[in-house]
Amino acid sequence: MIAVIQRVSSSNVKVEGKIVGEIGCGLNILLGVKKGDTKEDIKKLISKIVNLRIFQDKNDKMNLSLLDTKGEVLIISQFTLAANIKKGRRPSFDSSENPELAKKLYEEFIEEMIKEDVKVQTGIFGAKMDVNIQNDGPVTFIVDSKELN
Repeated sequence: MIAVIQRVSSSNVKVEGKIVGEIGCGLNILLGVKKGDTKEDIKKLISKIVNLRIFQDKNDKMNLSLLDTKGEVLIISQFTLAANIKKGRRPSFDSSENPELAKKLYEEFIEEMIKEDVKVQTGIFGAKMDVNIQNDGPVTFIVDSKELN
């Protein structure tokens, strides 16, 4: 499972011109589900994301976590994160999980994030979405569950 996390001052997602999810300060999370991902990947990823010290403290140092700041999250499904672009000019999506299982894991990710007592907003799985991100910093990280202990 792979996530692009961006520290934001605000973010929203629209489907067919209508805002379906919106947050203030917190994290925009673009989430890709790969073949072979499990609940264990969800737990590792969420633990890393909510505890990662990437928010400014009173001394302007990145020293606070999402939990420390009571930040919000906007979780957007993005299957293209699992693409392989090493060969040729057209991305291969062979490593992306099939949509039915990917949706199940995406929904479990959301449920687990809510259990962390974080305010969660989402996009709509499989929909064409317009994502507006007001990146704060900019601060952006790529987190792969397979690279975490």
